[in-house]
Amino acid sequence: MGSIVFIFALITIGILPSLFWLWFWLREDKAKPEPAYLIASAFIAGAAVIPLVLALESVANSLFTGHYLIFSWAVIEETLKYAAVLIVLIWHQEIDEPIDCIIYLITIALGFATLENIIFIWHPLQAGEFMGTVLTGKFRFLGATLLHILASGTIGVFLALAFYKSTMIKLIYGLLGLFIAIVLHTMFNLLIIDTDNNGIVLAAFLLVWIGAVILYLAFEIIKLKQKK
Repeated sequence: MGSIVFIFALITIGILPSLFWLWFWLREDKAKPEPAYLIASAFIAGAAVIPLVLALESVANSLFTGHYLIFSWAVIEETLKYAAVLIVLIWHQEIDEPIDCIIYLITIALGFATLENIIFIWHPLQAGEFMGTVLTGKFRFLGATLLHILASGTIGVFLALAFYKSTMIKLIYGLLGLFIAIVLHTMFNLLIIDTDNNGIVLAAFLLVWIGAVILYLAFEIIKLKQKK
């Protein structure tokens, strides 16, 4: 595959889907948009944790099997995405309203998902398996990328609910959100592993889309409350 076609396909299939979701969520915050440099920082921070995630998951692969391994992957990914927010953004003065927590958690998740998508499609794209690459990209757009939004967005919702509370309450809410994010991530991974059962795989995608709708509704409710 020519280098120009390769790069075009990589951008179209690996990057643009995440940018679409980023645009979708940012437009929900257009009344008081976040600074572009902070959004970019969050996006890059999400991608930057991937090498550490891969290293830790490699260790987990040697320690666990079966459901324990799948659970460990979810713990590693969700914990490191949340840690990236805590380290890079959460105390920044620009985070001055509850929905900002959701926006930045989702942005971190999309940075993470973008690099993960690129990794997943890189080899089939290099091998010239264009249709396989397209299918992989489509399933990740509809499933895995949205899962990252849902999981990290859930943490953001809990932080938003505790926005005006004490530091200790924020910590408790954040940990509760992280726990739910890990559970959601684990459930999705367990369901999609059974690739021989289309019904179960479809249930996994349905679970994510229902969760995304609930996340969107929670975002809108929090946005309305903060205007009062």
